[in-house]
Amino acid sequence: MTQEELNEGDVFARMNGIRLTAMNRLWAAAEMVVTESHLNGAGVCQGGAIFTLADLSQAGLTQGKALTIGSSIEFLHACKLGDHLRAVSKMDSDGKLPSVRTEVSLADGTLVAVVTGRLYRKEPIVK
Repeated sequence: MTQEELNEGDVFARMNGIRLTAMNRLWAAAEMVVTESHLNGAGVCQGGAIFTLADLSQAGLTQGKALTIGSSIEFLHACKLGDHLRAVSKMDSDGKLPSVRTEVSLADGTLVAVVTGRLYRKEPIVK
């Protein structure tokens, strides 16, 4: 799948203002700006929004040819209204069950969250 197809096809991410902004065989990135609709009861960005951002970045890394079968997230810094977030995903290991590491950061480079995921590759990635 192309970047455009992934952005259009992931309706949940699209409806939440999350866009895939770069993808190639080595890494992928997705971005979002924290809006009022992303805030939780504590007034900070909902963890699910951050997780969805990371998930779309991982989809870009695999060209949409893999599904997440397990994932964990560690939150390191709270995000507030107006913050610009960027998730960057890279492969830790390849194969039929690749592992991926995604770092979510603020525009100034502050690390917000780290997501590690195990994927199931449905088909080979085009090189």
